[in-house]
Amino acid sequence: MILLCVCLQMANLVTSLCCVVLAAVVVAYAQRRSQLVARNQYERMGNDVTMQCGSLDNDASVSWKVNGTDVKAQHHLEGPRLMLTEVDLGHNGLYSCFQNPHGERRDTIYLHIGIPPREPTVTCRSNTYPKGFYCSWHQLHQTFIPTTFEVDVQHNQRSLEVQKDPDHKNRCRVRFPEVFSSFPYKVNVTSVNALGKASTTISFEESSIVKPDPPERVTATPIRHNARRLEVSWHSPATWPDIDNFPLKYFLRYRPLIREQWQHVELSDSTSHTITDAIAGKEYIIQVAAKDTEIGTWSDWSVAVHATPWIEDPLPITSTTEVDYTTAKTSPIPSSNAPQKAEQPVGGAARLLTHFSPLLLGMLLLFM
Repeated sequence: MILLCVCLQMANLVTSLCCVVLAAVVVAYAQRRSQLVARNQYERMGNDVTMQCGSLDNDASVSWKVNGTDVKAQHHLEGPRLMLTEVDLGHNGLYSCFQNPHGERRDTIYLHIGIPPREPTVTCRSNTYPKGFYCSWHQLHQTFIPTTFEVDVQHNQRSLEVQKDPDHKNRCRVRFPEVFSSFPYKVNVTSVNALGKASTTISFEESSIVKPDPPERVTATPIRHNARRLEVSWHSPATWPDIDNFPLKYFLRYRPLIREQWQHVELSDSTSHTITDAIAGKEYIIQVAAKDTEIGTWSDWSVAVHATPWIEDPLPITSTTEVDYTTAKTSPIPSSNAPQKAEQPVGGAARLLTHFSPLLLGMLLLFM
């Protein structure tokens, strides 16, 4: 019985020792891994920067490298600390410190140089009225380090759900909680990075941000046998969700390329118009804009289209005088369709010799 108790006590002691050793190994591994994994340090451009080599004592002797090479920028060492003066973007990099004399790496720091964000520029617009609106924002100045944005939208003393736009990084979408609301909307956008934050707040009424997208598929076609007319047609923007209950009106502008001044026509809800005062034979440039019939502002202009009024094809010209003149100037056409062999020019003496050649031949034979 006593022997059994002693064995159990020894087993417990061995187990405890194993646990202590395992814990020490885990701590050592964690410390070693923390030395190998780089930690981020963000500093403001133009400031002096101090980097601490891990948790080494003040009297520790270390050496530093940046991106695997000796630090060449203006600096000085103070124990385990590396001090850089008036840092700029050229100081960005991976810094490693090594404890002397054995050169064991003790810490790795990724230094990021940047600036705090400034107030973002914020705009909101509804191109899908009455479905909802979107807000977009951007920084007027680069921060050079990762910067995120926090968005809060308030209406009638309550926060509205904000959905990130999947296609645009700095844009969000918000559904209208109600239509024809008299309460203003308040949108706050806060820029945040490791060096600071800055906010912008705007307020607006529902009607002031309604702005459709430009009309689509604009075409201009000449009208046959009419040299001063162009038939223009277009479609309402596909993003406008309810054209029947929230109709659009349109604004047409056109001009010949030879002039700078535009001519304008405002239309109700028609999606076509006939230009009747075009200059014959001149190319025109044509654009269309859209607007809700009651609220909001005009859209941007549509993509420009070009068209030229109908031009009658000239009739072929035939002139008897011209044909006779041409005939008189050209060589006579042989009656036969076969190619004609040209005759060589013959002189008078040659013609006489040819005429009397049989007689001369007979006399020559007689004397022989």
